[in-house]
Amino acid sequence: MKAWLIAAAVVLSVALGATLAWHHYVGAVDQEDLLGDAGRDRIGAPRQITIETAPRPSGGGAVPSAGLPRVPGVALDAEPGRNILLAGLDARPEEDRATARADTVIVVHLTEAGDRAYLISLPRDTRVAIPGHGTDKLNAAYALGGFELLARTVQQVTGLVFDAGAIIDFAGLRKVVDAVGGVQLCVDEETTSVHVGWDASGRETPPYRLIPPSFRPEKIGGVRAQVYHVGCRHFAGWEALDYVRQRELIPDGDYGRQRHQQQLLRALAEKITSLGVLANPIALDRALRAVGDSLTFDGNGASLTDWLVRLRAIGPSDLTLLRTNGGQFHTEQRDGRDYENLDDATGELFAAARADRLAEFADRHPAWVIN
Repeated sequence: MKAWLIAAAVVLSVALGATLAWHHYVGAVDQEDLLGDAGRDRIGAPRQITIETAPRPSGGGAVPSAGLPRVPGVALDAEPGRNILLAGLDARPEEDRATARADTVIVVHLTEAGDRAYLISLPRDTRVAIPGHGTDKLNAAYALGGFELLARTVQQVTGLVFDAGAIIDFAGLRKVVDAVGGVQLCVDEETTSVHVGWDASGRETPPYRLIPPSFRPEKIGGVRAQVYHVGCRHFAGWEALDYVRQRELIPDGDYGRQRHQQQLLRALAEKITSLGVLANPIALDRALRAVGDSLTFDGNGASLTDWLVRLRAIGPSDLTLLRTNGGQFHTEQRDGRDYENLDDATGELFAAARADRLAEFADRHPAWVIN
């Protein structure tokens, strides 16, 4: 999602320019107060700010979570850089979006200089304390209290305060990929789909049942599963959506899924900003409309146009993708459910984000960087 915002900013600033064109596409994005009082400098009544004049108080603000290491001398609302919380919803057609679980949670840190963005995916099964709801998996926070509760929960885990938030649903992801004519992805491990398959008559049907409470996959006889073999190839929207949803049958589970999702975001950013889309007015219009229709955005008092201007200097090559726990499992089973725990080094990752020193962290931990 962040990559789509970056791509939209680059495309709009380079290809459109005119004020009327900006408002034409910005108006297509659903803008809501997602963060509520969980946003930076929003303790109490919301205040109108611009992206360049956002206040940086030296004290006060939200209370840091107990046990989280703080940056010496830096108050929560004065952390350098900007942070965006992204939530991807995997609501099925029969589900209500308001009660869906956030299947993807990504923290984006923009450097104070505004020239680089770091994407950190949080495992959906991370065991967390959800304010007012006890202990559960991270992806339950959205279903229990919407985006604001998810933001408060992630703030407790990371110590980061958020300047903006965005939601995209998985149906929207498919539309964006199709709107740009598909993307090129390199499959790094053989991936068998538990969602898409075909029966003997060629009719599409799920090849596996997911058995609760752990949602263990159980093969359905007579159904051939879709398999994504190792190698680089073109992906249509339905394939890209299916590929980045898979975790049950790949060796690195949710960490592999996070990696594939982040790779897709980068591929989308590259495709949207490519000359093939920029030079084709019809393709450009189709892509930007799909991006707009798929997003719900909260700029925490700053307009979407302000954010697009701020992001215009960041292109696909300026994105660094990072994994928590170095991509290693720290699984704990409780009452028949598997939870993921974050290790001490991940705490150092969050501390580096709070201090705007993720470049140094990435240099010290190259295995944590997704290439």
